[in-house]
Amino acid sequence: MPSNSPLVILLTGASSGIGHAAVLRLLDAGHRVHAGARRTDRMTDLMFAGAIVHHLNVADAGSRQNCFENIIATEGRIDVLINNAGFGVYGAVEDVSLDEARAQFETNLFGLAHLTQIVLPGMRQRGSGCIINLGSVGGTIHTPMGAWYHASKFALEGWTRCLRLEVEPLGIRVIQVIPGAIQTEFGDVAMAPLLTRAEGGAYQSIAHRMARAVLGAYASGTATSPEKVGDLLVNLVSKKRPRSRYVIGHLAWPLLLMRRYLSDRMIDRIMRKFM
Repeated sequence: MPSNSPLVILLTGASSGIGHAAVLRLLDAGHRVHAGARRTDRMTDLMFAGAIVHHLNVADAGSRQNCFENIIATEGRIDVLINNAGFGVYGAVEDVSLDEARAQFETNLFGLAHLTQIVLPGMRQRGSGCIINLGSVGGTIHTPMGAWYHASKFALEGWTRCLRLEVEPLGIRVIQVIPGAIQTEFGDVAMAPLLTRAEGGAYQSIAHRMARAVLGAYASGTATSPEKVGDLLVNLVSKKRPRSRYVIGHLAWPLLLMRRYLSDRMIDRIMRKFM
């Protein structure tokens, strides 16, 4: 394809936050954007802006396959897959059921992995393509009450590195984007169930401290706007020789540097003090 041709892009988790902002930025750049999410009622503005909206539940195999087939039927190809959909299950290890933990992995890892698997053959046959995985600083650092969320993001980190080794020799670029604190619904969505799970239990006190710390950080106004992540994604989809990972957002670099240079015990003390 000519370097200035519009790319056919599938972006998951497009109904809010980073995904919603990125779709608008990618449309402004002239690309053909397919926006997938469960809450299609929240993507009306994306449709009017020019996006092709799909009901997509990343945790459901039939929904993933149906979305893929609909795009291929209309476009014939997918040039870029942006795996953005994800959420955080927060609660003490003792309090979170294994069914909830499996659901966390189904969205944050296995659903993403299957969608990548069904997109890869077409990219491989054309000898080109780009897969961008939205990870998290939570794939490197650790916090209390977030064991299953962190486990899913740690797993995604390793999975993405292995994928890159396998497919880059075939002409497929693989990029990991590592956001820090971004102004999204993440805090509200994650903290309310945390408090419910901990109510009346052994971890109620620490859960309340964690929720206050997280919600206070988001309410401070220091979190990075999702539009800035969208701008980064616009740059990356056309980049011929991208780096393997890009770090963006409030506190992202300080946390990653802390992980690199401090011991586990020192980080534990910092996290407890933060709460």
